[in-house]
Amino acid sequence: MMNYKVYDVSMPIFNGMPVYKDKPTKQPNISIVQDFDTATARESRLDMDVHCGTHVDSPLHMVPEGGTMETVAFEKMVGPCRVLDLTHVEGGITREHLEAQTVEADDFLILKTQNSYEDAFNLEFNYLSVDGANYCVEKGIRGVGIDALGIERSQPGHPTHKTLFAADIVIMEGLRLSDVPAGPYFLCGAPIKLLETEAAPARVYLLAFTD
Repeated sequence: MMNYKVYDVSMPIFNGMPVYKDKPTKQPNISIVQDFDTATARESRLDMDVHCGTHVDSPLHMVPEGGTMETVAFEKMVGPCRVLDLTHVEGGITREHLEAQTVEADDFLILKTQNSYEDAFNLEFNYLSVDGANYCVEKGIRGVGIDALGIERSQPGHPTHKTLFAADIVIMEGLRLSDVPAGPYFLCGAPIKLLETEAAPARVYLLAFTD
């Protein structure tokens, strides 16, 4: 029997959770539709931004006429991945930072930074610079995930997103990696099966196989 440890690297969803730029409009709203005082079953309703918490972006997020979530290949989010320890980086993750790591073709890179150790949203979060994104394209990776609610910041025109989208590289944001050591894992990323949106919330697991 194969032994493995499961890491749930998804953000919990609740009202008051960290959201992008702390915008109140991005807070999820969970309401009770009916309860046992008036019915025989309890039911709740969720109103949530599709970029809330852990999620996957599609090209339509940044590219007019870009592909919706239907165009993001689900199979790219299931398979081997590699967690990179970039906790020493402050600001943008560059080509130089990634060249110091092991990066191979068809990798799904999970970028672990100091973001994972912060519970509140930080406007100065660590991100992937366009220089680093170009390196990912050159290496031919299939996807990249990061422990921030955005994969880039302070880059006019959103070049990191657009560079990755142009190369058909999956973008996964909002991971929680504080308890995950660097190394190889098996990625199980499951965005909600939304069809015509530019993003979808996701539950993401990493499996670490042991002897």
